[in-house]
Amino acid sequence: MTALSKDNIVAVIGAGAMGAGIAQVAAQAGHPVRLFDAKEGAAERGRAGILAGLDRLVERGRLDAGAREAIAGRLVVAEALDDLQGASLVIEAIIENLDVKRKVFAALEGIVGSETILATNTSSLSVTAIATGLDHPGRVAGLHFFNPAPVMKLVEIVSGLASDRGALDTLFDTALAWGKAAVRTTSTPGFIVNRVARPFYAEGLRLLEEGAADAATIDAILREAGGFRMGPFELMDLIGHDVNYAVTRSVFDAYFGDPRFRPSLTQQELVAAGWLGRKSGRGFYDYGTDAEKPAPADAPPGPRPDRVVVEGDLGPAEPLAAALQSAGIPLRREPGEGRIRIDGATLAPGDGRTATSRVAEGEAVDLVLFDLALDYASAARIAVAKADQAPAGALSAAAGLLQSIGKAVSVVDDVPGLVVLRTLAMLANEGAEAVLQRVASAADIDRAMTLGVNYPRGPLAWADAEGAARILRALEAMQAAYGDDRYRASQQLRRCVAAGRRLLPAETG
Repeated sequence: MTALSKDNIVAVIGAGAMGAGIAQVAAQAGHPVRLFDAKEGAAERGRAGILAGLDRLVERGRLDAGAREAIAGRLVVAEALDDLQGASLVIEAIIENLDVKRKVFAALEGIVGSETILATNTSSLSVTAIATGLDHPGRVAGLHFFNPAPVMKLVEIVSGLASDRGALDTLFDTALAWGKAAVRTTSTPGFIVNRVARPFYAEGLRLLEEGAADAATIDAILREAGGFRMGPFELMDLIGHDVNYAVTRSVFDAYFGDPRFRPSLTQQELVAAGWLGRKSGRGFYDYGTDAEKPAPADAPPGPRPDRVVVEGDLGPAEPLAAALQSAGIPLRREPGEGRIRIDGATLAPGDGRTATSRVAEGEAVDLVLFDLALDYASAARIAVAKADQAPAGALSAAAGLLQSIGKAVSVVDDVPGLVVLRTLAMLANEGAEAVLQRVASAADIDRAMTLGVNYPRGPLAWADAEGAARILRALEAMQAAYGDDRYRASQQLRRCVAAGRRLLPAETG
């Protein structure tokens, strides 16, 4: 193991929320820490903020008072950049400006020893570009923490073209020693998390723009059916639309306008209006003192079915059949292609095509599609959409069936891919593309998405559970429906399906 020893000095440049958080992590891990900020008084305020946070931990019984004093003693404010000499690791956490970062690293080369590792916490800039022009670019690497650094487990270890393997290994092992979960990634736009997460926001925005459902309903579907901790609109409001939109623009521009990362005009308008989310008091939701968050739209109560016929295997949706039996509804199994038939409606799992197009291709005229769920047994909500040709009563019948087993039902417009299936397909596709381009391993991608943005399951493992072939068919159907290269399937996904391989190799979980 090549982790830094606890007597090695760690220096942090930048005493804002992120820099102070990183300094706290290093100090709590036992290192002497030097905290520097070029802005007068900022480092002192950063240290004071850290100590105030530690005091709250002591008050809650989560930190011993003696440990608090030891951490405080290790945390020292540096008055000038020259005070960082002797540091074994310098972590830069300043403004996301390439020229400013380059100047800081160039100055550090004249101050610290030749063996000192220089790490950047950048979330969007090229590590390769930051190191360009230095005498020793090999010691520069990315050490990307997530906010708040003392709480979030994930750290991305980012390699630029010139980064030395030894420096990367030391950063990786040091992050582990600090109690973090480290993943390795190359210096490509967005690294792992900020790249692979783009579709979560982008598809929510597109669904809203197409009138599939309102923001509160889409959020509820992704929480209560998809298992995500937050829906895309409440999460963008939390992050701040200025920040989220800037990251999307950065990734889109860096990939030369690839339509997979196309920004949203809706979010651009929010930024232009200053409706940045929680921090401005308004975004997709109103955060005023007396404002109430809109409730998701629920389908009105439908009739409880007298009997149900399940044709064929429902695949991951089989728990629905078991729940219907447990609810005392007479159920008969027949051969078929995975359908639930009741009086007035035929229910089928979504496959990327619209219900309207499936009826046109010969399916039952009363077709109602139901969306994907992370776990149909525990999902509190299921989204449904009916074919344009279907009678109005088909939705009521379908809603009544799902309500009879305790599910809230959200009716969405008949859009390609519905909501959860569409989101998963795009996340898994982006993860597969990142594997293809050697951004990171499949295991590190899934680990990063569960730890960095709290996804309920890694998108590659989830796609494997649903069946990679189903994900591929959904993407192909969406691309055909929209005629948009945004939905093109990754060659990595195609190769895995053709070879019968998992997207996430079995030995990695």
